[in-house]
Amino acid sequence: MAGRFAPSPTSDLHLGNLRTALLAWLFARSSGRGFLLRVEDLDQARVAAAAGVAARQLADLAALGIDHDGEIVRQSERTALYEAALARLDVYECYCSRREIADSAQAPHGDGHRPYAGTCRDLTERERAAKRAVRPTALRVRAAGVTWTAPDELYGPVTGVVDDFVVRRGDGTFAYNLAVVVDDGLQRVDQVVRGDDLLSSVPRQAWLADRLGLATPSYVHVPLAVAPDGRRLSKRDGAVSMLDLRGRGVSAQQILSRIAASLGMAEPGETVTARDLLRRFDPAALPREPWVVTPEEAQAS
Repeated sequence: MAGRFAPSPTSDLHLGNLRTALLAWLFARSSGRGFLLRVEDLDQARVAAAAGVAARQLADLAALGIDHDGEIVRQSERTALYEAALARLDVYECYCSRREIADSAQAPHGDGHRPYAGTCRDLTERERAAKRAVRPTALRVRAAGVTWTAPDELYGPVTGVVDDFVVRRGDGTFAYNLAVVVDDGLQRVDQVVRGDDLLSSVPRQAWLADRLGLATPSYVHVPLAVAPDGRRLSKRDGAVSMLDLRGRGVSAQQILSRIAASLGMAEPGETVTARDLLRRFDPAALPREPWVVTPEEAQAS
């Protein structure tokens, strides 16, 4: 069994990403699990526009002392597995634009997902043929609004209504919710540690795993690193990526120390290694609030 970290290679890892990666590694290693790395590169257009990012991400993790087991898996090489999973699901074509979904759906969840109103669910074949001729065709899984619950180590049971979510986009790209469930199941990942902005995706993914006959992992959703106004970190918040921090003369060791201090696992400025943190790791003592990265921390060198 294993834990994993699975970045999308579309931008350099920032302090929040690195903090989550460290926690995923600590949770896995402290429980005797293996630790896997997976590159979630299905969106080839965005990946191509960010050439070199994947290699830098892997180098950043290694610089912090985050090791991994086995070969690194790339989603772009696993499309046959997603095709096979898709063939086992009850799906239907959807022709709705993003604007139409936004206008008809409820407010988006924390992970950006907008519950689908079912507009295309019961179209006749004649109606489908007419729309197919003029609109890109996505595929949605027929969930029929089932309520599903899965456990989270920090939040407890997470329950939600599962809408008919997209499993293959209109451009033919397999959707995140399908790919991540298939990969975790086939890689025998039984512990998923990730940012708590993805907490609302738990019912969808756990339900889909059940539909595909895959085991549901144990989830651990950890607090994010945010700007002082509560926004997710971004370029405008200063040198928050490891690439930018290293360019300002901040060493990987200093970055690890900052992250460790934010978790209450080291004193500010204390020199530590990942292995030191593994010996100190206590999940029960982790902070439950976001790490607010101040401008001073983002600009420090």
